[in-house]
Amino acid sequence: MKPANPSLDVTRLWWLYVIAAAAFLPALNFHYVGEEAIFPLVSLEMWHRGEWVRQFLFGADLQHPPLFNWIIIVVCQVTGWESMLAVARVVTITATVSTGLVLAWLALRVSGDREFAALAALVYMMFADIALYRGWLAYVDPLFGLFVFSSMALLWIACRERRLPLLALAVVALTAGFLTKALTAYVFYGVAVLVLAWERDARRFLLRPASLAIHVAGAAVVAIWFGALLGGEGQDVRMFREILDKLAPTSILDYLVKLVAYPLETLVKLAPASLLAAYYAWARRDSAERVPPSFRTAAAIAALNFLPYWLAPQSHTRYLLPIYPFAALACAFLIWNARPPSIAVTLRWFYGLVAVKLVLALAVFPYYQKVYRGENHVRAAREILERAAQHPLYTYNVSATGLSVKAYIDLMRLPQPPITFPPEQWDTGLVIAYTVDPKLGKLAAQYRLGGSNLYLLCRGSACDSR
Repeated sequence: MKPANPSLDVTRLWWLYVIAAAAFLPALNFHYVGEEAIFPLVSLEMWHRGEWVRQFLFGADLQHPPLFNWIIIVVCQVTGWESMLAVARVVTITATVSTGLVLAWLALRVSGDREFAALAALVYMMFADIALYRGWLAYVDPLFGLFVFSSMALLWIACRERRLPLLALAVVALTAGFLTKALTAYVFYGVAVLVLAWERDARRFLLRPASLAIHVAGAAVVAIWFGALLGGEGQDVRMFREILDKLAPTSILDYLVKLVAYPLETLVKLAPASLLAAYYAWARRDSAERVPPSFRTAAAIAALNFLPYWLAPQSHTRYLLPIYPFAALACAFLIWNARPPSIAVTLRWFYGLVAVKLVLALAVFPYYQKVYRGENHVRAAREILERAAQHPLYTYNVSATGLSVKAYIDLMRLPQPPITFPPEQWDTGLVIAYTVDPKLGKLAAQYRLGGSNLYLLCRGSACDSR
């Protein structure tokens, strides 16, 4: 994949990569967005309980792996728990930037071209979904994507170069992916194995006794996790059932709409590179230039892993993060193949996206959080604590708004334990609720937070406090 007409300055590409990474930093000061509070809250509750194996939220076991929480807990021992949201976002941003670097390494190994490797990494960072939202949001998916993609990238190069140490690292990364989120890590990896094993030499390498032993060792770690550490408490069944639940359609019409909308949504979220790549592929459709095997491999891994999420009645594009880098590699090739004019056009779009991102991050979104949803969560948390005084405080509200308010309350209450669901029997206290429910208590206060209401209900002597 050496260029016939060199037209790229690799230093310029990496500087743009650095700028794109730095543009994530303003997000560290944002208030909670969506359900971001889940992982900081779970980490806080695990720390308070002295629990390292099980995730707890509202006092209940979520039955999910806790690697993301481990990182948050360890870092918060240095920074303090008041920084738990910023810490979670730093982990996400680090995972995003690291994924681009792993992609650059993969692209360099399969193409031998430093400029193409830099372009591929930049394309990933400039996917709209990554640049504007998913790349900094404190959800588990970017860290899961880093580990699972790294496992597939290492697997690919291990097969190309017949290197057992790289295969061992692939299994380590795969195990880290599982411990971060879900069993679907093995589905992504298994598809990559099938694609790579289509080539005879790779198949022979993967079937060597040493290669099989490495994979057996990786499977043993999972067995130890479910059996010895969790004691067979059903986390494996819960995780498997969550996968099966995605296969249950709500209605035929909804499923048909999803079949049409999902690929279109994915295409838009991977813009502008996806649209540019599609245009240049169409414009050069009559070109006789041979498609390199690396492009076919990346496209096959991405496409086959895309199919289950497209065909499943229930799925989200964020589940695709482990294959975003393969999509970036394919888009980068199509853009690269149409150079030199394609490079200049692509970089102009990237510069424009960075400018839009900075305007949103420095002005638009802070204003939105100040006047509509964000600062009012902090005020509500403070008022609820003042209203509660010395009375017990619980919550039944697990909405995004309820989670955000709880996160601020838990930090304001430290070193007291995080608030949880109320016990089965309680005579006095206050509870944060979705609605005014007489079975829970009387209305003590109501808060309008963005487009939703949050209610504070009371029982017993707590109703007499003002």
